[in-house]
Amino acid sequence: MSREQRVGILETAATDPERLALWDLFKHRLHELGRADIAFEFRWAEGDTERLAAAAAELVGLKVDLLVTAGTPAAAAASRATSEIPIVMATGVGLGTQLTAGAERRNANVTGISDLPSGVSAKRLQLLREALPGAAAFAILADRGNPSSPLAVRETQAAAQTLGITVKDYWIERTDQFGAALSAMKTDGIGGFVVAPGALFFAQRRALADRALEHRLPSMAVRRDYAEAGCLMAYGSPIRDNYRQAADYVAEILRGVKPAGLAVAEPTEFDFVINLRSAAALGLALPQALLARAGKV
Repeated sequence: MSREQRVGILETAATDPERLALWDLFKHRLHELGRADIAFEFRWAEGDTERLAAAAAELVGLKVDLLVTAGTPAAAAASRATSEIPIVMATGVGLGTQLTAGAERRNANVTGISDLPSGVSAKRLQLLREALPGAAAFAILADRGNPSSPLAVRETQAAAQTLGITVKDYWIERTDQFGAALSAMKTDGIGGFVVAPGALFFAQRRALADRALEHRLPSMAVRRDYAEAGCLMAYGSPIRDNYRQAADYVAEILRGVKPAGLAVAEPTEFDFVINLRSAAALGLALPQALLARAGKV
């Protein structure tokens, strides 16, 4: 009888019901693929990236057959902990970070789904500007502990130059700094801000949306889940797709395919969502042309 295979799950975010539902979706997809024989070891950072190194080392010490990570900081921690155990990113950004700086320099044990395809950060800024044509300045809120944030900031700043507008970046390390960062934006005359990708933000998206409304700052986020939580708008790929695809990668690797043989995937479908309740709370009358382009209002 074959040995039960074990998969370690290293999650940057908190154990909220929505995140747990995504992992249930991941498991369900594995069952559909005939892999109901897998045992799972979960380690949650609860939004505290400083926990990830120890959690990754613990999973490696358990000699799991494969690691699945959620959030770029988790992928980075797993990559530092092992160069032998296969790593599948369910969410995160690989291309352009130390994980996969290019095909010729890619870590051989890392693959999965990368959430920051070229052009998507620029698109978010463009949509935010269309929503706020009278704004004098914009911002991007970034996570100092997330390797993907500098990529999003650079592309957003480059897009700002092309559009002829001003964007200032604000960096935080903990979610209890939301208030201070948004207060600084308000003082600086920021008209609206983009949220950089990151599990830290996803885990506290309701708190972030609440703070944005308190400071009367329109926000553009990276997934529809943020808009459903109260952010003004979101543009990005459906997160459920990541977990289904991550399960496909896991099944392939557990049957013998090497991670290096599976390309790091990028999303090809994107949702544009507008929260009209938040628009009303902010006193915004959004352009009809923009409302017509939203997939969900």
